[in-house]
Amino acid sequence: MTKPNLKGLTLNELEDFALSVGEKRFRGAQLFDWLYAKEASSFDEMSSLSKPLREKLASVACIDSLKLVEEQSSHRDGTTKFLFELSDGKRIESVLIPPRTAFDEQKRLTLCVSTQVGCALDCKFCATASMGILRNLTAGEIVDQVLHSQRISKKKITNLVYMGMGEPLMNYEPVMNSVDIISTGMDIAPRRITISTAGWAPKIRRMADEGRKVKLAVSLHSLDHNARSELMPINRKFPLPELLDSVQYYYRKMKSRVTFEYILFDGWNDRDEDIALLASLSRKIPCKVNIIPFHGIDFTHPTGISARLQPTPPKRMAEFVAKLRKAHVTVFVRSSAGDDIDAACGQLAVRVERARKTSVGTAHLQSPVANRRSA
Repeated sequence: MTKPNLKGLTLNELEDFALSVGEKRFRGAQLFDWLYAKEASSFDEMSSLSKPLREKLASVACIDSLKLVEEQSSHRDGTTKFLFELSDGKRIESVLIPPRTAFDEQKRLTLCVSTQVGCALDCKFCATASMGILRNLTAGEIVDQVLHSQRISKKKITNLVYMGMGEPLMNYEPVMNSVDIISTGMDIAPRRITISTAGWAPKIRRMADEGRKVKLAVSLHSLDHNARSELMPINRKFPLPELLDSVQYYYRKMKSRVTFEYILFDGWNDRDEDIALLASLSRKIPCKVNIIPFHGIDFTHPTGISARLQPTPPKRMAEFVAKLRKAHVTVFVRSSAGDDIDAACGQLAVRVERARKTSVGTAHLQSPVANRRSA
């Protein structure tokens, strides 16, 4: 029988586990502290527990962990991307982002985490989309990205963004369990945690109904229905009116400004009429707009719309931002973090996976068995 993995269990779940193996409830709190605050990777490290208890725990449970496969660091801005391997051999990415400007807090360190292996939404500008969806991550696999990244970097992560591989709100319960664990056990306050969604409207409403105090970011990228539907097929399932209604509902309940993320594509969503639409939206829903440079995905050999997408030229981007600010829109411009490494979401995972498959295929073709079969 497979042992339960304790990493990813909430405080209540660990207390229930302690009771289930004949221990007092307070043992759950001890385990919670060792797993998340003290970052224990084995029962042997839990020195405040007696040796017999540690041996007992090891016999009935495990603390599975991610494995670091590859690490890339940018020489330009300090961005670091980690490629982790899960227990079943599948791979995900996390990105460690240092302060971007002099206005950032000096000790601010942000980690971008993945929530799924691959993604089902098929956004035309995203490298992860080329993988399709393989599976959801567990709460433990999400939390472990934070634990591993802190251990590798030897630095305290202060901010967390759920903006990596996958659509967080399609993996709702594990994502929110991970938020609960991180905010209560790892000293990262909910106000420093951002959940980013491509527009899963019903779950945005659920976040509001549950009083989730994390920040909400919505990948918008266009306020033109047809253009957004081509870029993001989710717009056909939850069209803009439904999405924006759910965001208004969230703001009314939470009284927290939403961030709209907006990747600029040359000639696609960078027109003056797009500026007018964003300005109108900001008057209806208190918000911030994050303007994001486009990281090309040519390495995925895109076709159709994906192959035609190009980044807006710097001069036009500056004009776009200036006109938004003139219209009293709160705008931030995200820098091209890690553009000298595999920085685009899913880029490292896709590249390494394709190289691995190519290597396996080449080895197969060169093997005596393969040669005999071809003969």
